[in-house]
Amino acid sequence: MQYRRRLRTRIIFSFFLLGFGLTALFAASSIYLRSKLEGQLIESTLQREVDNFVQQVRDNPQGTATFSMLSAKIWSTRNAYKMPLALQNLKTGVYDIEEVDSNGRLHRYKYAIRRDADLVSYVRYDVTSASLSEQRMLLLVAGAIAVFSLLAWLIGIWSSSRVISPVLELARRLRQMVGKENTQQLAPLFPNDEVGQLAAALDDYAARMTQIVRRDREFNADVSHELRTPLAVIRGATELLLANPDITDKMRQRLLRIDRAALQCTDLTTALLMLSRNERGMGSCDISRLVRQLAEANRAHLARKPVEIFVEGLDGVVIEAPEAVLSVAIGNLLGNACKYTVEGEVRCRVETDRVLIEDTGPGLSTEDAERLFERGYRGSSVGNTTGGGIGLSIVRRLCELYGWNVSIAPREQGGAVAVLQFH
Repeated sequence: MQYRRRLRTRIIFSFFLLGFGLTALFAASSIYLRSKLEGQLIESTLQREVDNFVQQVRDNPQGTATFSMLSAKIWSTRNAYKMPLALQNLKTGVYDIEEVDSNGRLHRYKYAIRRDADLVSYVRYDVTSASLSEQRMLLLVAGAIAVFSLLAWLIGIWSSSRVISPVLELARRLRQMVGKENTQQLAPLFPNDEVGQLAAALDDYAARMTQIVRRDREFNADVSHELRTPLAVIRGATELLLANPDITDKMRQRLLRIDRAALQCTDLTTALLMLSRNERGMGSCDISRLVRQLAEANRAHLARKPVEIFVEGLDGVVIEAPEAVLSVAIGNLLGNACKYTVEGEVRCRVETDRVLIEDTGPGLSTEDAERLFERGYRGSSVGNTTGGGIGLSIVRRLCELYGWNVSIAPREQGGAVAVLQFH
């Protein structure tokens, strides 16, 4: 989750946050220190002036007190009612008070008030100019934050373009390599840094993938030739033996079983080759005729089980797909239904755009229905049946290749129903 954003965006954002954070921290500390020092200075000045004022009056009651930059007044406790109303109830201390002068201008003052047993006095200090300078400082600090943040953002854009350019070049060269058989090495084109190490790793990965693809193609070619040829020989020999009128019925049944097994191996080889190459084969198939053939082949395997196979539905339904692919897909679904049905029936119904296979077997759970097409999964009710659990996985992969849909679900009457849905 933390690597969703592009690398360049993360670098720009990091520089922006760094510039903004440092500038904001500097501005906040400057404002705090200025306010702290200024407040301490003003308060100490006022306190010193009021003490000096009282001392002058005590030393020379008839003289005139002098101040450097303050104004002050003093009353005896008997005349304290002459003080301004805003000050009469204030105790000894320093206060911030706003007043409007005769010209209607607002002034901000700090009052230092002292109350003794015989005297009441105050010293007033005008801090209007200091407040205005503080406002100007705030504006300047805000402007500095904006300028430094913008500068950090621009630096982030410039530096990210420098940092990302090798990665973008590596990505561009990788896109150029798509679909090409012979590709040049990437590592010599980049310096021996992080990008160079990534390019070397990609070269190693590409070399290993090339070997895997080459071995896969060689294997496909070998399978296509080395398996189909002996299967064709087996089927040819079987046909010759079946043409002999002197063989017994038992021998004829065994030869027919060999012929069906050879045909099934041929179809499975064709389907697996298409899956390995990820390409669709051409052709068309009468689905009704194929279902009847597959049903007849499975009846031979059900001689010892009280299970009947019925084929119903439409005739003449043609699907645009190779017969080998449809034989593997429908054959696995039908064989799976016959394998797990101990007694009862298996019904195959052909419709215009799908094939339904219903059985009266033990049924399946919801978990089995969801995972039955996973490779190696055999379900919870397999009993003593054998198999590696890959037949339905092959069916699912064939359906993905041709754009079909396949599903197996429990029936309300018991058993299960498999549906192969075409376009």
